[in-house]
Amino acid sequence: MKQFFKFVLATIVGITLVFVIGFLLLIGIIGAAASGDSASTVDANSVLHIKFDYAITERTPNNPLNNLPFLGLDKKRNLGLNDILTSIKKAKTDDKIKGIFLDESYMMNGQATTEEIRNALIDFKKSGKFIVAYSEIYTQGFYYLASVADKIYLNPKGIIEFKGFSSEITFLKGALDKLGIEAQIIKVGTYKSAVEPLVLTKMSDANRLQVTSYLGSMYDHFLTNIGKARNINKDTLFNYANSGRIQLPEDALKYKLVDGLKYKDEILADLKQRTDKKQKNDLASVELDEYLKSGDETTTDPKEVSSNNRIAVIYASGEINGGDGDDNSIGSETISKAIRKVRNDNKVKAVVVRVNSPGGSSLASDVIWREVMLTKKVKPIIVSMGDVAASGGYYISCAADSIIAEPNTITGSIGIFAELPNMQKLFNDKLGVTFDGVKTGKFADLGDISRPLTPEERALLQNNVNHGYDDFTKAVAAGRGKTQEYINSIGQGRVWTGTQALKIGLVDRLGNINDAIASAAKKANLKNYKLVSYPEQKSTLDRFGEGLSAEVSAHFVKAELGENYRVYEQIKGITKMMRTPQMRLPYDVVIK
Repeated sequence: MKQFFKFVLATIVGITLVFVIGFLLLIGIIGAAASGDSASTVDANSVLHIKFDYAITERTPNNPLNNLPFLGLDKKRNLGLNDILTSIKKAKTDDKIKGIFLDESYMMNGQATTEEIRNALIDFKKSGKFIVAYSEIYTQGFYYLASVADKIYLNPKGIIEFKGFSSEITFLKGALDKLGIEAQIIKVGTYKSAVEPLVLTKMSDANRLQVTSYLGSMYDHFLTNIGKARNINKDTLFNYANSGRIQLPEDALKYKLVDGLKYKDEILADLKQRTDKKQKNDLASVELDEYLKSGDETTTDPKEVSSNNRIAVIYASGEINGGDGDDNSIGSETISKAIRKVRNDNKVKAVVVRVNSPGGSSLASDVIWREVMLTKKVKPIIVSMGDVAASGGYYISCAADSIIAEPNTITGSIGIFAELPNMQKLFNDKLGVTFDGVKTGKFADLGDISRPLTPEERALLQNNVNHGYDDFTKAVAAGRGKTQEYINSIGQGRVWTGTQALKIGLVDRLGNINDAIASAAKKANLKNYKLVSYPEQKSTLDRFGEGLSAEVSAHFVKAELGENYRVYEQIKGITKMMRTPQMRLPYDVVIK
Protein backbone atom coordinates (compact mmCIF):
# COMPACT_ATOMS: atom_id res chain seq x y z
CA MET A 1 0.00 0.00 0.00
CA LYS A 2 2.87 2.34 0.84
CA GLN A 3 4.37 1.77 -2.63
CA PHE A 4 0.97 2.37 -4.19
CA PHE A 5 0.61 5.82 -2.60
CA LYS A 6 4.20 6.60 -3.59
CA PHE A 7 3.43 5.88 -7.25
CA VAL A 8 0.18 7.84 -7.11
CA LEU A 9 1.96 10.82 -5.58
CA ALA A 10 4.73 10.66 -8.21
CA THR A 11 2.11 10.56 -10.96
CA ILE A 12 0.27 13.59 -9.56
CA VAL A 13 3.52 15.54 -9.25
CA GLY A 14 4.49 14.59 -12.82
CA ILE A 15 1.15 15.67 -14.26
CA THR A 16 1.31 18.93 -12.32
CA LEU A 17 4.81 19.68 -13.64
CA VAL A 18 3.74 18.98 -17.22
CA PHE A 19 0.76 21.29 -16.78
CA VAL A 20 2.86 24.07 -15.25
CA ILE A 21 5.58 23.83 -17.90
CA GLY A 22 2.98 23.77 -20.67
CA PHE A 23 1.23 26.78 -19.14
CA LEU A 24 4.51 28.72 -18.90
CA LEU A 25 5.32 27.89 -22.52
CA LEU A 26 1.90 29.04 -23.61
CA ILE A 27 2.22 32.30 -21.67
CA GLY A 28 5.69 32.84 -23.13
CA ILE A 29 4.46 32.26 -26.66
CA ILE A 30 1.46 34.56 -26.20
CA GLY A 31 3.79 37.18 -24.75
CA ALA A 32 6.19 36.76 -27.66
CA ALA A 33 3.35 37.19 -30.12
CA ALA A 34 2.10 40.27 -28.31
CA SER A 35 5.55 41.86 -28.07
CA GLY A 36 6.16 41.15 -31.74
CA ASP A 37 3.32 43.49 -32.66
CA SER A 38 4.44 46.42 -30.50
CA ALA A 39 5.97 49.40 -32.26
CA SER A 40 9.60 50.38 -31.70
CA THR A 41 10.98 53.89 -31.47
CA VAL A 42 13.82 55.08 -33.71
CA ASP A 43 16.00 57.92 -32.44
CA ALA A 44 17.14 60.73 -34.69
CA ASN A 45 20.51 60.28 -36.42
CA SER A 46 20.36 56.50 -36.06
CA VAL A 47 22.34 53.79 -37.79
CA LEU A 48 20.49 50.72 -39.06
CA HIS A 49 22.47 47.76 -37.71
CA ILE A 50 22.36 44.74 -40.02
CA LYS A 51 23.85 41.41 -39.03
CA PHE A 52 23.00 38.14 -40.76
CA ASP A 53 24.03 35.29 -38.49
CA TYR A 54 21.20 32.96 -39.47
CA ALA A 55 19.84 31.23 -42.57
CA ILE A 56 17.55 33.69 -44.35
CA THR A 57 14.15 32.30 -45.35
CA GLU A 58 11.82 33.76 -47.99
CA ARG A 59 9.33 35.03 -45.40
CA THR A 60 9.76 35.94 -41.77
CA PRO A 61 8.61 32.82 -39.93
CA ASN A 62 5.77 33.05 -37.46
CA ASN A 63 7.97 31.26 -34.96
CA PRO A 64 6.58 30.39 -31.51
CA LEU A 65 10.11 29.72 -30.24
CA ASN A 66 11.30 33.30 -30.60
CA ASN A 67 11.67 35.28 -27.40
CA LEU A 68 11.84 32.13 -25.27
CA PRO A 69 15.40 32.39 -23.89
CA PHE A 70 14.59 30.13 -20.96
CA LEU A 71 14.51 27.26 -23.46
CA GLY A 72 17.90 28.26 -24.82
CA LEU A 73 16.29 29.14 -28.16
CA ASP A 74 16.24 32.26 -30.31
CA LYS A 75 15.92 35.50 -28.38
CA LYS A 76 15.29 37.67 -31.41
CA ARG A 77 13.16 37.41 -34.50
CA ASN A 78 15.08 36.35 -37.58
CA LEU A 79 13.64 38.29 -40.50
CA GLY A 80 12.84 36.67 -43.81
CA LEU A 81 13.96 38.13 -47.12
CA ASN A 82 10.61 39.88 -47.59
CA ASP A 83 10.98 41.94 -44.43
CA ILE A 84 14.71 42.53 -44.91
CA LEU A 85 14.04 44.14 -48.28
CA THR A 86 11.11 46.10 -46.85
CA SER A 87 13.26 47.47 -44.02
CA ILE A 88 16.11 48.55 -46.29
CA LYS A 89 13.67 50.21 -48.67
CA LYS A 90 12.01 51.99 -45.75
CA ALA A 91 15.36 53.19 -44.38
CA LYS A 92 16.22 54.78 -47.72
CA THR A 93 13.64 57.55 -47.21
CA ASP A 94 13.58 57.63 -43.40
CA ASP A 95 15.13 60.90 -42.17
CA LYS A 96 15.97 59.29 -38.84
CA ILE A 97 18.27 56.75 -40.49
CA LYS A 98 21.63 58.24 -41.48
CA GLY A 99 23.27 55.08 -42.72
CA ILE A 100 23.69 51.32 -42.49
CA PHE A 101 26.24 49.38 -40.49
CA LEU A 102 26.85 45.92 -42.01
CA ASP A 103 28.22 43.94 -39.11
CA GLU A 104 29.97 40.56 -39.33
CA SER A 105 27.68 38.09 -41.06
CA TYR A 106 28.02 34.62 -42.52
CA MET A 107 25.33 34.60 -45.24
CA MET A 108 24.15 31.04 -44.64
CA ASN A 109 21.89 31.12 -47.67
CA GLY A 110 21.98 30.79 -51.43
CA GLN A 111 23.63 33.20 -53.81
CA ALA A 112 20.40 34.68 -55.15
CA THR A 113 19.20 35.71 -51.69
CA THR A 114 22.47 37.58 -51.12
CA GLU A 115 22.04 39.14 -54.58
CA GLU A 116 18.60 40.53 -53.70
CA ILE A 117 19.86 42.09 -50.46
CA ARG A 118 22.93 43.47 -52.23
CA ASN A 119 20.76 45.12 -54.88
CA ALA A 120 18.56 46.62 -52.15
CA LEU A 121 21.69 48.12 -50.56
CA ILE A 122 22.77 49.55 -53.93
CA ASP A 123 19.35 51.19 -54.22
CA PHE A 124 19.68 52.49 -50.64
CA LYS A 125 22.93 54.26 -51.57
CA LYS A 126 21.03 56.37 -54.12
CA SER A 127 19.72 58.33 -51.13
CA GLY A 128 23.23 59.60 -50.44
CA LYS A 129 23.35 57.83 -47.10
CA PHE A 130 26.41 55.81 -46.09
CA ILE A 131 27.02 52.08 -45.73
CA VAL A 132 29.92 50.90 -43.57
CA ALA A 133 30.92 47.23 -43.36
CA TYR A 134 33.05 45.57 -40.69
CA SER A 135 33.96 42.00 -39.84
CA GLU A 136 36.51 39.89 -38.04
CA ILE A 137 35.95 37.19 -40.66
CA TYR A 138 34.75 37.89 -44.19
CA THR A 139 33.31 34.81 -45.83
CA GLN A 140 33.06 35.10 -49.60
CA GLY A 141 29.29 35.48 -49.31
CA PHE A 142 29.51 38.33 -46.83
CA TYR A 143 32.32 40.03 -48.72
CA TYR A 144 30.16 39.97 -51.87
CA LEU A 145 27.39 41.70 -49.92
CA ALA A 146 29.78 44.13 -48.21
CA SER A 147 31.51 45.07 -51.46
CA VAL A 148 28.80 47.69 -52.12
CA ALA A 149 29.66 49.56 -48.90
CA ASP A 150 31.27 52.99 -48.98
CA LYS A 151 33.92 51.69 -46.61
CA ILE A 152 34.93 48.10 -45.88
CA TYR A 153 36.90 47.47 -42.70
CA LEU A 154 38.59 44.29 -41.49
CA ASN A 155 39.83 43.52 -38.01
CA PRO A 156 43.66 43.92 -37.95
CA LYS A 157 43.99 40.26 -36.93
CA GLY A 158 41.02 39.11 -38.94
CA ILE A 159 40.47 36.76 -41.87
CA ILE A 160 39.16 37.38 -45.37
CA GLU A 161 38.27 34.50 -47.66
CA PHE A 162 38.98 35.17 -51.32
CA LYS A 163 39.83 31.86 -52.91
CA GLY A 164 37.24 30.98 -55.56
CA PHE A 165 34.16 28.75 -55.48
CA SER A 166 34.01 25.02 -54.86
CA SER A 167 31.07 22.64 -54.76
CA GLU A 168 31.19 19.39 -52.85
CA ILE A 169 28.98 16.31 -52.96
CA THR A 170 28.70 13.68 -50.24
CA PHE A 171 28.70 10.17 -51.74
CA LEU A 172 27.00 7.42 -49.75
CA LYS A 173 27.59 4.35 -51.92
CA GLY A 174 30.47 3.09 -49.79
CA ALA A 175 28.34 3.24 -46.65
CA LEU A 176 25.41 1.54 -48.43
CA ASP A 177 27.74 -1.24 -49.62
CA LYS A 178 28.92 -1.87 -46.07
CA LEU A 179 25.31 -2.10 -44.96
CA GLY A 180 24.38 -4.42 -47.80
CA ILE A 181 21.98 -1.97 -49.46
CA GLU A 182 21.80 -1.54 -53.24
CA ALA A 183 20.21 1.59 -54.69
CA GLN A 184 18.19 0.53 -57.76
CA ILE A 185 17.90 3.54 -60.05
CA ILE A 186 15.50 4.30 -62.88
CA LYS A 187 15.99 7.71 -64.52
CA VAL A 188 15.81 9.85 -67.63
CA GLY A 189 18.45 12.49 -68.31
CA THR A 190 22.18 12.28 -68.90
CA TYR A 191 22.77 15.02 -66.34
CA LYS A 192 20.10 13.93 -63.84
CA SER A 193 22.62 13.17 -61.16
CA ALA A 194 20.43 13.26 -58.06
CA VAL A 195 21.03 9.54 -57.69
CA GLU A 196 24.81 9.63 -58.09
CA PRO A 197 25.60 9.83 -54.37
CA LEU A 198 23.80 6.50 -53.98
CA VAL A 199 25.44 4.58 -56.82
CA LEU A 200 28.86 6.20 -57.37
CA THR A 201 31.83 7.17 -55.25
CA LYS A 202 32.71 10.23 -57.35
CA MET A 203 31.14 12.57 -59.89
CA SER A 204 30.27 11.27 -63.36
CA ASP A 205 31.85 13.06 -66.32
CA ALA A 206 28.47 14.56 -67.31
CA ASN A 207 27.85 15.87 -63.81
CA ARG A 208 31.37 17.28 -63.55
CA LEU A 209 30.77 19.11 -66.84
CA GLN A 210 27.52 20.72 -65.70
CA VAL A 211 28.82 21.67 -62.25
CA THR A 212 31.93 23.20 -63.81
CA SER A 213 29.70 25.17 -66.16
CA TYR A 214 27.23 26.64 -63.68
CA LEU A 215 29.85 27.16 -60.96
CA GLY A 216 31.96 29.08 -63.47
CA SER A 217 28.96 31.20 -64.44
CA MET A 218 28.26 32.08 -60.80
CA TYR A 219 31.90 32.86 -60.08
CA ASP A 220 32.15 35.10 -63.14
CA HIS A 221 29.12 37.06 -61.89
CA PHE A 222 30.66 37.26 -58.41
CA LEU A 223 33.96 38.67 -59.67
CA THR A 224 32.33 41.02 -62.17
CA ASN A 225 30.15 42.71 -59.55
CA ILE A 226 32.92 42.97 -56.96
CA GLY A 227 35.15 44.45 -59.66
CA LYS A 228 32.55 47.11 -60.46
CA ALA A 229 32.03 47.96 -56.80
CA ARG A 230 35.75 48.14 -55.92
CA ASN A 231 36.97 49.45 -59.28
CA ILE A 232 39.24 46.45 -59.79
CA ASN A 233 39.53 44.51 -63.05
CA LYS A 234 37.71 41.17 -62.95
CA ASP A 235 40.73 39.27 -64.29
CA THR A 236 42.90 40.88 -61.63
CA LEU A 237 40.51 39.64 -58.95
CA PHE A 238 40.62 36.16 -60.46
CA ASN A 239 44.41 36.18 -60.26
CA TYR A 240 44.31 37.34 -56.64
CA ALA A 241 42.22 34.31 -55.75
CA ASN A 242 43.94 31.82 -58.04
CA SER A 243 47.41 32.69 -56.77
CA GLY A 244 46.36 32.71 -53.10
CA ARG A 245 47.49 36.29 -52.79
CA ILE A 246 44.95 37.29 -50.13
CA GLN A 247 46.17 35.57 -46.97
CA LEU A 248 46.67 38.27 -44.34
CA PRO A 249 44.67 41.39 -43.44
CA GLU A 250 47.55 43.44 -44.83
CA ASP A 251 47.13 41.67 -48.19
CA ALA A 252 43.47 42.63 -48.35
CA LEU A 253 44.39 46.25 -47.68
CA LYS A 254 47.31 46.24 -50.13
CA TYR A 255 45.18 44.89 -52.97
CA LYS A 256 42.27 47.23 -52.16
CA LEU A 257 39.72 44.63 -51.13
CA VAL A 258 39.24 46.58 -47.90
CA ASP A 259 39.64 50.26 -47.00
CA GLY A 260 41.21 49.87 -43.60
CA LEU A 261 42.20 47.58 -40.74
CA LYS A 262 40.34 48.62 -37.61
CA TYR A 263 39.04 47.25 -34.35
CA LYS A 264 35.36 47.37 -33.46
CA ASP A 265 35.76 50.34 -31.10
CA GLU A 266 37.32 52.34 -33.95
CA ILE A 267 34.38 51.49 -36.19
CA LEU A 268 31.91 52.63 -33.55
CA ALA A 269 33.85 55.87 -33.14
CA ASP A 270 33.69 56.38 -36.91
CA LEU A 271 29.93 55.78 -36.92
CA LYS A 272 29.45 58.29 -34.10
CA GLN A 273 31.32 60.88 -36.13
CA ARG A 274 29.21 60.12 -39.20
CA THR A 275 26.01 60.62 -37.17
CA ASP A 276 27.18 63.74 -35.32
CA LYS A 277 27.34 61.99 -31.95
CA LYS A 278 29.82 62.97 -29.27
CA GLN A 279 32.35 60.22 -28.61
CA LYS A 280 31.32 59.99 -24.94
CA ASN A 281 27.71 59.27 -25.93
CA ASP A 282 26.31 55.94 -27.09
CA LEU A 283 25.80 55.35 -30.80
CA ALA A 284 22.15 55.65 -31.80
CA SER A 285 21.40 52.43 -33.63
CA VAL A 286 18.44 50.17 -34.29
CA GLU A 287 18.44 46.45 -35.07
CA LEU A 288 16.86 45.31 -38.31
CA ASP A 289 14.04 43.37 -36.63
CA GLU A 290 13.26 46.26 -34.29
CA TYR A 291 13.33 48.76 -37.13
CA LEU A 292 10.68 46.79 -39.00
CA LYS A 293 8.31 47.35 -36.07
CA SER A 294 8.89 51.10 -35.91
CA GLY A 295 5.62 52.85 -36.69
CA ASP A 296 6.65 55.54 -39.13
CA GLU A 297 3.78 55.76 -41.57
CA THR A 298 5.48 58.42 -43.72
CA THR A 299 7.61 55.76 -45.37
CA THR A 300 4.69 53.69 -46.61
CA ASP A 301 4.84 53.03 -50.34
CA PRO A 302 1.82 54.66 -52.01
CA LYS A 303 1.39 51.51 -54.08
CA GLU A 304 0.69 49.55 -50.90
CA VAL A 305 -2.26 51.60 -49.66
CA SER A 306 -5.58 49.87 -49.06
CA SER A 307 -7.00 49.06 -52.44
CA ASN A 308 -9.42 46.76 -54.20
CA ASN A 309 -6.66 46.19 -56.72
CA ARG A 310 -4.33 43.58 -55.29
CA ILE A 311 -1.31 41.60 -56.36
CA ALA A 312 -0.98 38.28 -54.59
CA VAL A 313 2.50 36.98 -53.79
CA ILE A 314 2.46 33.22 -53.26
CA TYR A 315 5.53 31.83 -51.51
CA ALA A 316 6.51 28.34 -52.67
CA SER A 317 9.63 27.53 -50.70
CA GLY A 318 11.28 24.20 -49.94
CA GLU A 319 10.94 20.61 -51.05
CA ILE A 320 7.80 19.68 -52.98
CA ASN A 321 5.61 16.98 -51.46
CA GLY A 322 1.98 15.99 -51.47
CA GLY A 323 -0.44 17.23 -48.83
CA ASP A 324 0.07 20.23 -46.57
CA GLY A 325 3.31 22.16 -46.33
CA ASP A 326 4.74 24.84 -44.07
CA ASP A 327 7.17 27.77 -44.25
CA ASN A 328 10.02 25.41 -45.16
CA SER A 329 8.30 22.97 -47.51
CA ILE A 330 5.88 23.07 -50.41
CA GLY A 331 2.74 21.01 -49.93
CA SER A 332 0.81 20.52 -53.16
CA GLU A 333 -2.51 20.88 -51.33
CA THR A 334 -1.52 24.09 -49.54
CA ILE A 335 -0.03 25.83 -52.59
CA SER A 336 -2.79 24.66 -54.95
CA LYS A 337 -5.42 25.95 -52.55
CA ALA A 338 -3.65 29.32 -52.35
CA ILE A 339 -3.44 29.64 -56.14
CA ARG A 340 -7.12 28.71 -56.53
CA LYS A 341 -8.08 31.25 -53.90
CA VAL A 342 -6.33 34.16 -55.59
CA ARG A 343 -7.53 33.03 -59.02
CA ASN A 344 -11.14 33.27 -57.86
CA ASP A 345 -10.64 36.51 -55.90
CA ASN A 346 -11.85 39.42 -58.02
CA LYS A 347 -9.76 41.87 -55.98
CA VAL A 348 -6.58 40.06 -57.00
CA LYS A 349 -5.66 41.36 -60.44
CA ALA A 350 -2.30 39.60 -60.85
CA VAL A 351 -0.23 36.89 -59.16
CA VAL A 352 3.47 36.50 -58.41
CA VAL A 353 4.72 33.06 -57.42
CA ARG A 354 8.01 33.20 -55.55
CA VAL A 355 9.72 29.85 -56.15
CA ASN A 356 12.67 28.72 -54.08
CA SER A 357 12.70 24.95 -54.43
CA PRO A 358 15.00 22.09 -55.52
CA GLY A 359 11.94 20.08 -56.55
CA GLY A 360 10.58 16.86 -55.13
CA SER A 361 7.58 14.68 -55.93
CA SER A 362 6.69 14.68 -59.63
CA LEU A 363 3.02 14.11 -58.84
CA ALA A 364 2.87 16.99 -56.37
CA SER A 365 4.69 19.23 -58.85
CA ASP A 366 2.14 18.41 -61.54
CA VAL A 367 -0.74 19.26 -59.20
CA ILE A 368 0.70 22.74 -58.64
CA TRP A 369 1.57 23.19 -62.34
CA ARG A 370 -2.09 22.62 -63.21
CA GLU A 371 -3.21 25.48 -60.96
CA VAL A 372 -0.61 27.83 -62.44
CA MET A 373 -1.77 26.97 -65.96
CA LEU A 374 -5.44 27.57 -65.09
CA THR A 375 -4.62 30.90 -63.45
CA LYS A 376 -2.70 32.06 -66.51
CA LYS A 377 -5.95 31.85 -68.50
CA VAL A 378 -7.74 34.43 -66.33
CA LYS A 379 -5.10 36.80 -64.93
CA PRO A 380 -1.37 37.54 -65.25
CA ILE A 381 0.89 35.21 -63.28
CA ILE A 382 4.63 35.88 -62.96
CA VAL A 383 7.27 33.64 -61.40
CA SER A 384 10.14 35.09 -59.38
CA MET A 385 12.94 32.60 -58.79
CA GLY A 386 15.04 32.68 -55.63
CA ASP A 387 18.19 30.73 -54.79
CA VAL A 388 16.98 27.63 -56.61
CA ALA A 389 14.02 26.79 -58.83
CA ALA A 390 15.07 23.50 -60.38
CA SER A 391 13.48 20.25 -61.50
CA GLY A 392 10.04 20.23 -59.84
CA GLY A 393 10.72 23.85 -58.89
CA TYR A 394 11.05 24.64 -62.59
CA TYR A 395 8.06 22.48 -63.50
CA ILE A 396 5.71 24.54 -61.30
CA SER A 397 7.16 27.70 -62.90
CA CYS A 398 7.08 26.89 -66.60
CA ALA A 399 3.39 27.63 -67.24
CA ALA A 400 3.60 31.23 -66.01
CA ASP A 401 3.30 34.25 -68.32
CA SER A 402 6.85 35.27 -67.50
CA ILE A 403 9.77 33.93 -65.44
CA ILE A 404 12.25 36.25 -63.74
CA ALA A 405 15.43 34.85 -62.15
CA GLU A 406 18.53 36.23 -60.50
CA PRO A 407 21.78 35.77 -62.47
CA ASN A 408 22.97 33.27 -59.83
CA THR A 409 19.68 31.39 -59.42
CA ILE A 410 20.07 27.63 -59.87
CA THR A 411 17.40 26.38 -62.27
CA GLY A 412 16.65 23.86 -65.02
CA SER A 413 17.34 20.23 -64.07
CA ILE A 414 14.52 19.08 -66.35
CA GLY A 415 14.55 15.35 -65.67
CA ILE A 416 12.96 12.65 -63.56
CA PHE A 417 14.05 9.56 -61.65
CA ALA A 418 12.88 6.88 -59.25
CA GLU A 419 14.88 4.99 -56.65
CA LEU A 420 14.10 1.74 -54.87
CA PRO A 421 16.54 0.15 -52.42
CA ASN A 422 17.37 -3.53 -52.49
CA MET A 423 18.10 -4.44 -48.87
CA GLN A 424 18.34 -8.20 -49.35
CA LYS A 425 21.99 -8.44 -48.28
CA LEU A 426 21.33 -6.33 -45.22
CA PHE A 427 18.43 -8.50 -44.14
CA ASN A 428 19.90 -11.88 -45.10
CA ASP A 429 23.65 -11.55 -44.58
CA LYS A 430 23.91 -8.86 -41.91
CA LEU A 431 20.80 -9.48 -39.83
CA GLY A 432 19.95 -13.09 -40.64
CA VAL A 433 16.38 -12.15 -41.54
CA THR A 434 14.58 -13.87 -44.43
CA PHE A 435 11.15 -13.39 -45.99
CA ASP A 436 8.68 -15.63 -47.78
CA GLY A 437 5.10 -15.23 -48.94
CA VAL A 438 2.52 -15.67 -51.71
CA LYS A 439 1.06 -13.27 -54.27
CA THR A 440 -1.82 -13.23 -56.73
CA GLY A 441 -0.03 -11.57 -59.60
CA LYS A 442 3.39 -11.04 -61.14
CA PHE A 443 3.67 -7.44 -59.91
CA ALA A 444 1.70 -7.73 -56.66
CA ASP A 445 4.80 -7.16 -54.52
CA LEU A 446 6.43 -4.53 -56.72
CA GLY A 447 8.27 -2.19 -54.41
CA ASP A 448 9.37 -4.92 -51.99
CA ILE A 449 12.75 -3.75 -50.64
CA SER A 450 13.77 -7.21 -49.42
CA ARG A 451 14.78 -8.37 -52.92
CA PRO A 452 16.17 -6.99 -56.21
CA LEU A 453 13.93 -5.85 -59.04
CA THR A 454 13.22 -8.36 -61.80
CA PRO A 455 13.98 -7.28 -65.40
CA GLU A 456 10.23 -6.98 -66.06
CA GLU A 457 9.72 -4.81 -63.00
CA ARG A 458 12.62 -2.57 -63.95
CA ALA A 459 11.20 -2.19 -67.48
CA LEU A 460 7.80 -1.25 -66.06
CA LEU A 461 9.30 1.40 -63.79
CA GLN A 462 11.48 2.75 -66.61
CA ASN A 463 8.38 3.13 -68.77
CA ASN A 464 6.68 5.14 -66.01
CA VAL A 465 9.72 7.40 -65.62
CA ASN A 466 9.97 7.87 -69.40
CA HIS A 467 6.31 8.86 -69.46
CA GLY A 468 6.92 11.37 -66.67
CA TYR A 469 9.84 12.93 -68.55
CA ASP A 470 7.72 13.18 -71.69
CA ASP A 471 5.04 15.04 -69.71
CA PHE A 472 7.68 17.31 -68.18
CA THR A 473 9.24 18.32 -71.50
CA LYS A 474 5.80 18.80 -73.09
CA ALA A 475 4.76 21.11 -70.27
CA VAL A 476 7.95 23.16 -70.55
CA ALA A 477 7.70 23.32 -74.35
CA ALA A 478 4.11 24.57 -74.16
CA GLY A 479 4.88 27.08 -71.43
CA ARG A 480 8.02 28.45 -73.07
CA GLY A 481 6.79 28.38 -76.67
CA LYS A 482 9.50 25.93 -77.77
CA THR A 483 9.50 22.55 -79.43
CA GLN A 484 9.68 19.46 -77.27
CA GLU A 485 12.82 18.42 -79.16
CA TYR A 486 14.55 21.65 -78.18
CA ILE A 487 13.55 21.32 -74.52
CA ASN A 488 14.87 17.77 -74.55
CA SER A 489 18.20 19.04 -75.89
CA ILE A 490 18.63 21.51 -73.02
CA GLY A 491 16.92 19.22 -70.52
CA GLN A 492 18.32 15.78 -69.69
CA GLY A 493 18.49 16.90 -66.07
CA ARG A 494 21.08 19.61 -66.75
CA VAL A 495 21.40 22.44 -64.23
CA TRP A 496 21.81 26.07 -65.35
CA THR A 497 22.31 29.43 -63.68
CA GLY A 498 19.83 32.24 -64.26
CA THR A 499 22.28 33.91 -66.66
CA GLN A 500 22.62 30.70 -68.68
CA ALA A 501 18.88 30.00 -68.52
CA LEU A 502 18.15 33.40 -70.05
CA LYS A 503 20.35 32.61 -73.04
CA ILE A 504 18.63 29.28 -73.74
CA GLY A 505 15.09 30.53 -73.16
CA LEU A 506 14.20 28.93 -69.84
CA VAL A 507 13.65 32.36 -68.23
CA ASP A 508 12.54 35.68 -69.70
CA ARG A 509 14.69 38.20 -67.84
CA LEU A 510 17.03 38.69 -64.91
CA GLY A 511 15.75 40.50 -61.84
CA ASN A 512 14.40 40.23 -58.32
CA ILE A 513 11.03 39.80 -56.68
CA ASN A 514 10.28 43.53 -56.91
CA ASP A 515 10.86 43.34 -60.65
CA ALA A 516 8.38 40.46 -60.79
CA ILE A 517 5.80 42.48 -58.86
CA ALA A 518 6.33 45.47 -61.18
CA SER A 519 5.93 43.19 -64.20
CA ALA A 520 2.70 41.76 -62.79
CA ALA A 521 1.37 45.28 -62.17
CA LYS A 522 2.22 46.31 -65.72
CA LYS A 523 0.48 43.29 -67.23
CA ALA A 524 -2.61 44.02 -65.14
CA ASN A 525 -2.46 47.77 -65.92
CA LEU A 526 -2.21 48.66 -62.23
CA LYS A 527 -0.66 51.83 -60.83
CA ASN A 528 -1.99 51.63 -57.27
CA TYR A 529 -2.31 48.26 -55.63
CA LYS A 530 -1.95 46.38 -52.38
CA LEU A 531 0.33 43.38 -51.90
CA VAL A 532 -1.13 40.32 -50.18
CA SER A 533 0.85 37.21 -49.24
CA TYR A 534 -0.15 33.54 -49.44
CA PRO A 535 -0.35 30.87 -48.12
CA GLU A 536 -1.52 32.40 -44.88
CA GLN A 537 1.00 31.69 -42.15
CA LYS A 538 -0.31 29.73 -39.22
CA SER A 539 -0.90 31.58 -36.00
CA THR A 540 1.39 31.25 -33.03
CA LEU A 541 -1.14 29.17 -31.11
CA ASP A 542 -1.81 26.88 -34.09
CA ARG A 543 1.88 26.17 -34.44
CA PHE A 544 2.20 25.66 -30.71
CA GLY A 545 -0.49 23.02 -30.83
CA GLU A 546 0.90 21.05 -33.73
CA GLY A 547 4.60 21.61 -34.18
CA LEU A 548 6.41 22.81 -31.09
CA SER A 549 8.10 19.51 -30.29
CA ALA A 550 9.35 19.09 -33.86
CA GLU A 551 10.79 22.62 -33.94
CA VAL A 552 12.50 22.19 -30.59
CA SER A 553 13.99 18.88 -31.78
CA ALA A 554 15.21 20.38 -35.07
CA HIS A 555 16.75 23.33 -33.25
CA PHE A 556 18.86 21.18 -30.97
CA VAL A 557 19.88 18.76 -33.76
CA LYS A 558 21.12 21.72 -35.83
CA ALA A 559 22.96 23.14 -32.83
CA GLU A 560 24.67 19.81 -32.18
CA LEU A 561 25.59 18.90 -35.77
CA GLY A 562 26.47 22.35 -37.09
CA GLU A 563 27.54 22.16 -40.75
CA ASN A 564 27.06 18.37 -40.65
CA TYR A 565 23.30 18.94 -40.41
CA ARG A 566 23.33 19.10 -44.21
CA VAL A 567 24.58 15.49 -44.41
CA TYR A 568 21.96 14.45 -41.86
CA GLU A 569 19.25 16.03 -44.00
CA GLN A 570 20.63 14.34 -47.12
CA ILE A 571 20.44 10.92 -45.49
CA LYS A 572 16.89 11.62 -44.32
CA GLY A 573 16.01 12.64 -47.88
CA ILE A 574 16.89 9.20 -49.23
CA THR A 575 13.78 7.73 -47.63
CA LYS A 576 11.62 10.36 -49.34
CA MET A 577 13.08 9.54 -52.75
CA MET A 578 11.88 5.96 -52.37
CA ARG A 579 8.19 6.86 -52.32
CA THR A 580 7.35 8.28 -55.78
CA PRO A 581 9.10 9.36 -58.99
CA GLN A 582 11.07 12.52 -58.31
CA MET A 583 11.70 15.83 -60.08
CA ARG A 584 14.56 16.85 -57.86
CA LEU A 585 17.79 18.82 -58.13
CA PRO A 586 20.83 16.54 -58.34
CA TYR A 587 21.80 17.33 -54.75
CA ASP A 588 21.99 20.23 -52.35
CA VAL A 589 24.15 22.85 -54.07
CA VAL A 590 26.55 24.08 -51.41
CA ILE A 591 29.15 26.56 -52.66
CA LYS A 592 32.16 27.16 -50.45
